[in-house]
Amino acid sequence: MTTTPDLATLTGEYTIDPAHTTIGFTARHAMVTNVKGKFLDFSGTLHLDGTDPAKSTATLDVTMDSIDTGSADRDGHLKSSDFFKTDEFPKMTFRSTSAESLGGDDYRITGYLTILGTTRPISIDLEFNGAAKDPFGNERVGFEGKAEIKRSEWGLTWNAALETGGVLVSDKIKLNFDISAIKQA
Repeated sequence: MTTTPDLATLTGEYTIDPAHTTIGFTARHAMVTNVKGKFLDFSGTLHLDGTDPAKSTATLDVTMDSIDTGSADRDGHLKSSDFFKTDEFPKMTFRSTSAESLGGDDYRITGYLTILGTTRPISIDLEFNGAAKDPFGNERVGFEGKAEIKRSEWGLTWNAALETGGVLVSDKIKLNFDISAIKQA
């Protein structure tokens, strides 16, 4: 049962639960359709300050070899030197630098995203989905988030021209997060 508790009671350290969290993305393919993917191996932490949300922080470490788009061939290409160079750059990381309440259940967390050894700022808009105690006694919080990036800003520039004009892979990538985190005792 989801409840809307006093936010001050949520203050604490949380670990992202990978079994109930999705770190995903959407890219335009051939200028006509969207390809969706996700990462299967990641870890992260949240420090929530329910009294002063600006003091909240987040970290995320993603294993790039865990990319899954539903196509082994495409996943292999994304892991290759054309894209993520996972042999050389096995991790993608996010480290927050600030958080702010946008009103209601909406928040924005800003920080640095590192891909291919390039670190750039990013802001992620989050919606607080609620808090609950699960049947195993775990205190959980949930957030849904989204952001857009231009992959070229991280050195992800491989592409192929289409004979009809345009390119095979969009520069704009939509990131989406569905996060469940467990409060640490």
